Amino acid sequence: MKVLHVNAGLENGGGLSHIVNLLKEAKIEGKDFELLTLAEGPVAKAAREAGIDTYVLGAGSRYDLASLKRLAAFINDRHYDIVHTHGARANLFLSLIHKKIRATWCITVHSDPYLDFEGRGILGKIFTKLNLHALRKADCVFAVTRRFAQLMINKVNVPASKVHVIYNGIFFHDDSEIPAKYEHMYFNIINVARTEKVKGQELLLKALKKIDDSHIRLYIAGDGSQLDTLKELAQELDIAPQVTFNGFMTQKQLTNLYRRMNLAVLTSYSESFPLVLLEASDNQIPILSTDIGDIKMMIPDEEHGFIAKIGDVDSIAAQLKKAINESPEKLEQMAAREKKYVASHFSVKNQLDSIEKVYQDL
Repeated sequence: MKVLHVNAGLENGGGLSHIVNLLKEAKIEGKDFELLTLAEGPVAKAAREAGIDTYVLGAGSRYDLASLKRLAAFINDRHYDIVHTHGARANLFLSLIHKKIRATWCITVHSDPYLDFEGRGILGKIFTKLNLHALRKADCVFAVTRRFAQLMINKVNVPASKVHVIYNGIFFHDDSEIPAKYEHMYFNIINVARTEKVKGQELLLKALKKIDDSHIRLYIAGDGSQLDTLKELAQELDIAPQVTFNGFMTQKQLTNLYRRMNLAVLTSYSESFPLVLLEASDNQIPILSTDIGDIKMMIPDEEHGFIAKIGDVDSIAAQLKKAINESPEKLEQMAAREKKYVASHFSVKNQLDSIEKVYQDL
């Protein structure tokens, strides 16, 4: 079975990790999986570094519909059985040529399609409608949470027979491979997420202000349209000395930063199945999240992590206090317990096996 994964190529966050990890595992297992990006960028670069067979279509811009003919020819000439798209732009391109290709078409829904273009004006509304239209046309839709699956069926109107829940996974490391932790004098919190409204970092800053504890330090690792706004908010709240905005960080840089973290926090309004929390857990850091996606599959109870209400500063502050007031020994035990749990349930191998079963059925 010959499979082509397609992405716009400009993704820098969880979407990039999802695609590259999946194709890396497929390569390890000797599967005939390849990657095509519409443009040169971080995804193609990361895939090449992972030894994945990677091609670039060379679309001139986000609106280069002239490349559609080349895309259809690429798919048909190379005789792919499955074409699997990730992201709204790749979905759009396939929706415009799906009747001209012989391959079966699958889409992975990584995030809420109604929120992907929030705050981007009329263009955002147009792209939302085009993406929803593409989701209805595909032969198969992989939803990375049960909530997204229900959204696809009940709101987007994708037939239930086409929708499959496949949880994200990562490559977990033996504890002996994880770099030793640095000793430090503060309680360090890390938030790894794009600085966009949907990620809710303003809630985290307000919760930090509410706690009013100068012993806490927050590191926000991510770039995006809200970065300057968040910096201004930190100044307004008079907590700027406690907050470091690291901007986008490579995996190597993040791994080094994890060595002095006490807690990993995600305060999003909406998420799929956040890889950044799996990665934090792999690095032996306890995790706290708002009640997004199927997070209770990842944090099944209070022994495995902390869950706050979505959009609720008081709830986030309360869960942060709970973590801060725990002894270092108990937090260490929680992190070890959580890693053992997620490693057994959410490896990238499990993810690939589940996807392949659907491919075979198709």
